[in-house]
Amino acid sequence: SSARRASAAGLAGALAAALPAHAAPTIFNNYVRFASALLHGRLWIDWPGPYIDAVYFAGHRYIVNDPVPGVLLVPYVAVAGLAANQTLLGVVLAGVASAAAWSIAERLDLPPWRRAILCAFFFAGTDLWWCATFGYVWFLAQTSAVAFSLLALAELARARPRGWAVALAYGLAVGSRFTLVMALPVLAYLTFRGPLGAAEPLSGGRRRLLAFAGVTAVFAALWVAYNEARWHVPWDSGHTIFFHQDRQGEPAGSPFALAHVPYQLASFFLSPPLLLAHAPWIAPDLSGTALTWTSPALAYAVLARRPRTSVRALWLAAALVAGPSLLYYINGMIQFGMRHALDFETFLFVSMCLAARERLPKWAVYLSLYSIAATAYGIWYWIAVVRAVHGS
Repeated sequence: SSARRASAAGLAGALAAALPAHAAPTIFNNYVRFASALLHGRLWIDWPGPYIDAVYFAGHRYIVNDPVPGVLLVPYVAVAGLAANQTLLGVVLAGVASAAAWSIAERLDLPPWRRAILCAFFFAGTDLWWCATFGYVWFLAQTSAVAFSLLALAELARARPRGWAVALAYGLAVGSRFTLVMALPVLAYLTFRGPLGAAEPLSGGRRRLLAFAGVTAVFAALWVAYNEARWHVPWDSGHTIFFHQDRQGEPAGSPFALAHVPYQLASFFLSPPLLLAHAPWIAPDLSGTALTWTSPALAYAVLARRPRTSVRALWLAAALVAGPSLLYYINGMIQFGMRHALDFETFLFVSMCLAARERLPKWAVYLSLYSIAATAYGIWYWIAVVRAVHGS
């Protein structure tokens, strides 16, 4: 059955994430500390020192990253305390993402071999595999956002999407990486219109949209309450406060500015790997290596043509979600590839699936295999070199 095949894909993704680093714990366990704080009835964390990103505000330290992964860890931390290994959540979410990606490809009627190639590419040829393998706080946030974003898109690919389910999954994605909120109007439109990949809209759009809006309103109310409790304002001012406190930031102003766009474009599309005079000869630049070098198979998404409405909506969603990253003062740093691209790569993956309904050219297959090999090399390098030198 389709559920059994999706489950098998999910298990394969979880195992692939767990095996390279043996789900090793990390010292950047901000989410474990946040879950522990929730269990103690507060939002500020016990801060172990400056190696953990945390905003100083009103006498306490608060995590910078969005809260959903920490909320998911609460039951685990209730048992294991601060010894909980948040990398294990990344492994589980990698499995969820793999199962959702498989469901999308199957619901869009891709032949099995094309389905397998594109799902393997998305898991192992983007930063998803790398982020899921290493449970650092920033990487776990990206993995969580991808998993729930794919669940929302998988629901939209159903013959009869359920508005409440789309909003629930996408709300959890936004609560993992808030940049995804930019595509919320596109998700609302796709929910109203009907199945992704269908040439004609589906009846009952108003009912689906009302269900979508109702769940979204609940998330919005929770988000406002969360920010009021931390920053005493309805919006998340934590990133701006952190920008003022970060040594790479500025003492005033916004972390988002047009002046950052050239730097970000170079990071996403130009920054090459490093060439060394000794083994291993090639090394990823830890401040970011462009998608051109790590995930070139994404270019296949431009071949998606039909149905025109779905393709345009997916590209609009990708562009909207990419916007905040292009304006941000930092590109993610300490990474293989460009992990911020995961915010919008889920939409490109669906476009690739739509293109593959027509055909999957050999060059796209070769680029997918190259992308997988590049990511495998990045994981090996992180384990053999980065962790060996710097530890967790």
